[in-house]
Amino acid sequence: MKTVGYAAHSSDAHMVPYHFERRELRDNDVAIEILYSGVCHSDLHTVNGDWGEQPYPLVPGHEIVGRVMDVGPDVKNYKVGQHVAVGCMVDSCQECDQCHNHEEQFCRNGMTPTYGAPDRNSGETTQGGYSKHIIVREEFVLNVPEKLDLPRVAPILCAGITTFSPLRHWNVKQGSRVGVIGLGGLGHMGVKLAVAMGAEVTVLSRSDKKSQEAKNLGAKGVLVSTDEEAMKEAAGSFDVILDTVPVKHDINIYTPLLDVNGSLVIVGQIGPLEEPVTAPLVLGRRSVAGSLIGGIKETQEVLDFCAEHDIHPECKMIRPDEVNDAFAHLAEGDVAHRFVMDMSTLSVDE
Repeated sequence: MKTVGYAAHSSDAHMVPYHFERRELRDNDVAIEILYSGVCHSDLHTVNGDWGEQPYPLVPGHEIVGRVMDVGPDVKNYKVGQHVAVGCMVDSCQECDQCHNHEEQFCRNGMTPTYGAPDRNSGETTQGGYSKHIIVREEFVLNVPEKLDLPRVAPILCAGITTFSPLRHWNVKQGSRVGVIGLGGLGHMGVKLAVAMGAEVTVLSRSDKKSQEAKNLGAKGVLVSTDEEAMKEAAGSFDVILDTVPVKHDINIYTPLLDVNGSLVIVGQIGPLEEPVTAPLVLGRRSVAGSLIGGIKETQEVLDFCAEHDIHPECKMIRPDEVNDAFAHLAEGDVAHRFVMDMSTLSVDE
């Protein structure tokens, strides 16, 4: 299948139109016309080579919403015309204990990311959602509930599942006290989801300029991390803290905020962190943990949860040819919304 997307040809180059071919339809494949594609901060890091050398040309994008164009003869759950989604993974071994446990992101043999990785069968580099079409095996395609607003679904496939999974794993429920560090693309979804689970949510930020925004999302307010007195008063006041900051930072100012048995969960930073001071951990049986997206079953659960609770990401719609401007905004710091590309303006014939 001939298609077109926006690709980076090196770590220091702008994204430009790129014509390429998708694989032929396999028996268990779903061919999708991409309608909307989210722009994630991790796309910027990957394109820039911040997380290691990349196979250029590279078409990013792992927040994909589209319409089924065709299906292979063995596909059972999807039909032409159906609205579907694809997230951060497009394959895994399907045989190990982690895959059987519906946690394909931790596949013992390595899951296949939506872009920038060798296809398990052909070895060709996977290319992502900044494109007009994609072909994905059925097991990694998701159903989009009708109650969701289609243009705003895409970020749920990354920002949504990345915050939903740890909230579920650490048993956030009615009355839980949750802190969310950062109010960008990940953070604002963490607030919305935790509030819907019944938690009392506080945003942790370096200033109070996002206080009203936090309250509008359902948080009780902002705890200013640069206010030493306020931080001392808040010691021991959180059960779970989601750390959504995507750059290197010091977590030691936050661990004393955890109650006994509390956990600080890193979901935003892939790379070196300041070394944690052990005293606050030992003295309160506190933990610093990490969480990586979620499995396919859990990703379907967050889509259904968002439909049930009318939760949508805060989105700014852009054209594909505006993606470089979006990257520039992401590079400048926290953006309190997610950029979503309307792919209808992208034509294979261009």
